Amino acid sequence: MYTGFLKNVWYVGLPSHELVGNKPQSRKILNEPIVFFRDKEGKASAIRDICPHRGIPFSFGRVVENTIECPYHGWKFDGSGMCTEIPSLCPGQDLNPNKIKVRSYPVHEAQGLIWVFVGDKDYDVSLAPKIPVMEAFPANVKPNICQVVNFPCHVDHAVIGLMDPAHGPYVHKSWFWRSEKTMLEKRKKFAPVDYGFQMVRHQPSKNSKAYKILGGAPTTEITFTLPCIRVEHIEVGTRHFYSYTALTPVDDKNTRVTQLAYWNIPWLSLLKPAINSFSKTFLGQDMDAVTKQQVGLQYDPSLMLIKDADTQAKWYYALKTEFHDSLEAKRPFNHPVKETELRWRS
Repeated sequence: MYTGFLKNVWYVGLPSHELVGNKPQSRKILNEPIVFFRDKEGKASAIRDICPHRGIPFSFGRVVENTIECPYHGWKFDGSGMCTEIPSLCPGQDLNPNKIKVRSYPVHEAQGLIWVFVGDKDYDVSLAPKIPVMEAFPANVKPNICQVVNFPCHVDHAVIGLMDPAHGPYVHKSWFWRSEKTMLEKRKKFAPVDYGFQMVRHQPSKNSKAYKILGGAPTTEITFTLPCIRVEHIEVGTRHFYSYTALTPVDDKNTRVTQLAYWNIPWLSLLKPAINSFSKTFLGQDMDAVTKQQVGLQYDPSLMLIKDADTQAKWYYALKTEFHDSLEAKRPFNHPVKETELRWRS
């Protein structure tokens, strides 16, 4: 079972609204320092956040035209990672700034998120797992709700905690959700999708109170894809609600969780403060659980996964391991998930 970080995949760098004007933004992803900035046309770029001259992070500097300027000596680098200017050079001195380069990262921006590709420099990005798209909305849609929090744990524990179907009555015990007193047996059908799996479309369980505010007869499907993206798509007639969760490994002990919600249900916007509070509470409860979990994990205990409640966690590890092994062996990806029905109580 592979428990390291997946590479040659897309990760969320940051929400689009956090990258504005001439202010660069630094993020650590897979232990790598990356700085994001926009050129004067608004296009986002990402390069290694360390100036090769004296090692100061570019993110302490500023954006000048289409370059990021080092705050120490004013060296400027463009979005390809190439140095375009060294102010201290005198005419005739034999040094071509364009030969000095730092690593750059492919960037993709859509639906309110800036994604960054982290992997081998010579890897064909088109072969990587596709970024999940909310097909009901255009590329320029903005999220109605956006929250970013840090989970103090390895990405594997964050992923499993967020996809776990049985923890709800205990971790998310609330008047607006459910408790162990309302637990019911659940039967859900699952099917494989590209680099992931999907809980196929169904009507929400009777004890899932939050769905009732949407009215009508909502149906939902939940999709998980590598490296660590969960999308729930709720339909109520011609109306759509998406809950979009993307996890970004920061380092071995920290994971950045980006939680967004999108909808085209006009009256629902009146409840935006309540939905925002609901989302914040949910994330806080999950964060509290994984924080407490770290107290036990420091003793390196043997852990177990059971059928059927933990089958999704087993699939996650199987998908992750197969993706890693297929890259190492330079062979096609062999999907480990088969269509099936799972049962659990929650």
